[in-house]
Amino acid sequence: GLKNKKIIVTGATGGIGNSIIKKFSELGVNVLASGTKIEKLDELKKQFSNIKILKFDISQSDKIENFIEDACKELGGNIDCIVNNAGVTQDNLAIRMSLDEWQKVININLTSTFLMCKFAIKKMLKNKYGKIVNITSVVGHTGNLGQANYTASKAGIVAMSKSLAVEYAKKNININCISPGFIKTAMTDKIDEKFRDIIVSKIPSGRL
Repeated sequence: GLKNKKIIVTGATGGIGNSIIKKFSELGVNVLASGTKIEKLDELKKQFSNIKILKFDISQSDKIENFIEDACKELGGNIDCIVNNAGVTQDNLAIRMSLDEWQKVININLTSTFLMCKFAIKKMLKNKYGKIVNITSVVGHTGNLGQANYTASKAGIVAMSKSLAVEYAKKNININCISPGFIKTAMTDKIDEKFRDIIVSKIPSGRL
């Protein structure tokens, strides 16, 4: 079982992150919740007394190695698993999308997730064991209006995870993705209503 496993979860204060923390807490996981907003992390800590928290913004790509070090120390020296759930959107139609909007989303969602994997794998190689779960998105497979940057970053995570899986399977490190559909969270609340109607029209149950 997962009891006492040492697991890092990024983007822990978002809608999906919150649910992951709740489930891990119920299962007795030794979990370290990470996110950008300290007040939301403190709320999580109050809600689930058995978790540790560490404020970190994954856009600081040069500090990711240090973050993994700090997180491992908090968890007592090593990690069994990391759930890379942190991500951002910056939606715009392609012809209006600035280079900055493109780069921000690619850098945070794809590059930083790669670096999280890289430094976690280094730790896992020492333990001769590890699991990585990268949270992608259904739109990485289908495409989506106004999200060329986000969909590219999420499709990139899928291909990257497959490559990492091939590289480290024989080292007993297991790497997978989960592609959630449209779930009612603060992130999807920001979607323009006309885009949301189009999305909902493609979902068989007709709801988020």
